[in-house]
Amino acid sequence: MTLYLESVSFPVVVSRQVFPHEDGKPGVLELCGSDLSLSGPDLFAIYQKRWKVEECHKSRGQNAAFAKSPTKLPHTQSNHFFASIVAFVKLESYRTSTQLGHFALKAKLYQAAIQSAFQQLVTLKNRSPQAAIIT
Repeated sequence: MTLYLESVSFPVVVSRQVFPHEDGKPGVLELCGSDLSLSGPDLFAIYQKRWKVEECHKSRGQNAAFAKSPTKLPHTQSNHFFASIVAFVKLESYRTSTQLGHFALKAKLYQAAIQSAFQQLVTLKNRSPQAAIIT
């Protein structure tokens, strides 16, 4: 349907899609666009394409530490930027080869790192039984 919103000076087209969640509860997706010639299915097709870009930005920020730069100098910022892009490209290549998402891959990496750290603690404890390492 076409609507006029209070804070927008031009008409917009609004569409609603109801879909079932994995738990069986209904989900509602409401989209808005400025192209009045778009139908509901057209608006959802554009949204699906745009959503992939949003997922990319979210993954780059959260999984490749793009937004977590502790740097202040331009040259260290550019190094951090380059390293986070390399990390994202590696995640993307792993994603295509394993068919797992970025967040699932990150969880598997963390799990492997924790297991390795725990194994090293056990090794250190066995070498020096007098050490006060609590397991």
